[in-house]
Amino acid sequence: MVKQTEPFETGLDDDLTLLTETLEEVLKSSGDPTDQKYIELKTKAEQALHDVKSRVSQASDSYYYCAKQAAYRADDYVHEKPWQGIGIGATAGLIMGLLLARR
Repeated sequence: MVKQTEPFETGLDDDLTLLTETLEEVLKSSGDPTDQKYIELKTKAEQALHDVKSRVSQASDSYYYCAKQAAYRADDYVHEKPWQGIGIGATAGLIMGLLLARR
């Protein structure tokens, strides 16, 4: 399932770079609202921001879906093998207790 999120991860870096470059162009422009170049850059920045927000939302949904599936699988495992689940939980609790006791 990691393969589903990989395109979002690589695309997200590119999108953030594109957004940064576009916003830098807007900041470097004259800022005159009647200037055609300023209007075009502002429109480009708004579109890039919208696209990035959409892709981040999709990636977030994908991560949420994967986490939910993992939780369901863990729940199924514990219901199928309760004693192993108790052993795993006790071991994890013991390790966490030992690590926290060192502080």
